Amino acid sequence: MAASGLQSRGTLALLRVEQLTIPGLPSLSFEVGDGECLAVEGPSGTGKTRLLRAIADLDEAPGHVFLDGAERHEMPASQWRRHVRYAAAEPGWWGETARVSLLPPGSDEARVLKLVGDLGLDSALLDRPLTQLSTGERLRLALVRAMSDQPRVLLLDEPTGALDTASAALAEELIRYQVLAGRSVILVSHDPGQIERLSDLRLQLAAPRKAETREQP
Repeated sequence: MAASGLQSRGTLALLRVEQLTIPGLPSLSFEVGDGECLAVEGPSGTGKTRLLRAIADLDEAPGHVFLDGAERHEMPASQWRRHVRYAAAEPGWWGETARVSLLPPGSDEARVLKLVGDLGLDSALLDRPLTQLSTGERLRLALVRAMSDQPRVLLLDEPTGALDTASAALAEELIRYQVLAGRSVILVSHDPGQIERLSDLRLQLAAPRKAETREQP
């Protein structure tokens, strides 16, 4: 069953989802092409985050997800996730500072520092204990982490949910640049204005059906 509310511009599909089954939802089939942003909409509890995690191969879900014709289970999970990157609404961290996560050996430091600056952050934050950073600073650094090695697909779960207006505008501009650079973005956002500004396509998820009950005679 194809997802309702999805309209494509007819571009060559980079990411293709076929009959992906998330608990509580009908099977979903859709495509997102190079340089397109798909917004996933729906009430809380409809499975938006679970959909992103399934596409990223973080959670098991029946069905198929293809990247340039290669199915997610045809390559090691770590390789898939290098190309299809999930950025959680509440990102986790390892290490005491962001530098450990953002600048592992072999990384492009210049690119990372540019992204940090693009999001209005001071590079000194990379070496400050993460426990001393605000929620908004950690969220923006998590966006840097997601984008720094230039994945093919970005799965963004409420990327500006904890940001003030100015910081959210900078994040939106960076997301827009990723789309213009030819990457595919799947966006979950509670902000209708943000969806209107960023998305080319929309996928509407319906609220889960409540189980029917019958009164005892």
